[in-house]
Amino acid sequence: MVLIKEFRVVLPCSVQEYQVGQLYSVAEASKNETGGGEGIEVLKNEPYEKDGEKGQYTHKIYHLKSKVPAFVRMIAPEGSLVFHEKAWNAYPYCRTIVTNEYMKDDFFIKIETWHKPDLGTLENVHGLDPNTWKTVEIVHIDIADRSQVEPAKELASNADCPQMCAYKLVTIKFKWWGLQSKVENFIQKQEKRIFTNFHRQLFCWIDKWIDLTMEDIRRMEDETQKELETMRKKGSVRGTSAADV
Repeated sequence: MVLIKEFRVVLPCSVQEYQVGQLYSVAEASKNETGGGEGIEVLKNEPYEKDGEKGQYTHKIYHLKSKVPAFVRMIAPEGSLVFHEKAWNAYPYCRTIVTNEYMKDDFFIKIETWHKPDLGTLENVHGLDPNTWKTVEIVHIDIADRSQVEPAKELASNADCPQMCAYKLVTIKFKWWGLQSKVENFIQKQEKRIFTNFHRQLFCWIDKWIDLTMEDIRRMEDETQKELETMRKKGSVRGTSAADV
């Protein structure tokens, strides 16, 4: 059994603008998660092409012992709290898979994202079979957190405002007797928190990335990769912002 949710994040920017904003924000947020021996290690960041799909491939290692729940740290063997993230960014479609060498096939997090120029009203954009789609919980995320105003209604009132939605399908498997449901639900709650915080940061940083090109982003990623390695080996963690999406 796996636990599946689809998070829908509506944003006041175009699909094209978001591509740059997302990559900029990932690089910046990664720095806030790194230091004191923990954080993010970038092993690969390179173009890929496979089965007609073309984009950017990244392989990262997350050293995040202090960021997992206490009940997991208590039972987890030394060295088991290291996670591998492999991502295929064929924008506007992206796929990310997180695994753990200790748990092997008993654990994974898969995040599949379609970026669409709408207000989060499309159904089953990931093309799941009908029986599976019936089990998926839909979660709408308002980055402004205004309980009385739905983001779709607010954005729709301004015809000149660009708009888009990130449809994030999150599939989680954690096969561990006695902990499976508890951990799967905990991870889904954390994914919602990460998506919310990340997209708030992305919007707040818009003046920093709105005029950047993809060439600027790739140069920034190269610089960030070197900086992360230095930060991870010394110092303390800078903050608690979202690392990746």
